Amino acid sequence: MKNKHLGSSFDDFLEEEGLRAETEAAAIKRVITYQIEMEMKRAKLTKSAMAEKMHTSRSALDRLLDPANVSITLQTLERAALALGKNLKIKLA
Repeated sequence: MKNKHLGSSFDDFLEEEGLRAETEAAAIKRVITYQIEMEMKRAKLTKSAMAEKMHTSRSALDRLLDPANVSITLQTLERAALALGKNLKIKLA
């Protein structure tokens, strides 16, 4: 029995299984969440203080920081970046 995935890349496998977009979105969200959390620690911002700076609720910030929740808007990411004194950069690669 020949393995059809032998020699193919992991991206090819995910594409064939229809999981690539979902997997990449989850990975990107984990990286963004990590970066926001590290910047909050560096700035010594609590979640409540960060939510206040973003002009949002603590529960909305919790959703943003939840790596499993990939449903976030660019507006929310921009508010988080600005609250941390950063700029949001998004590019296609």
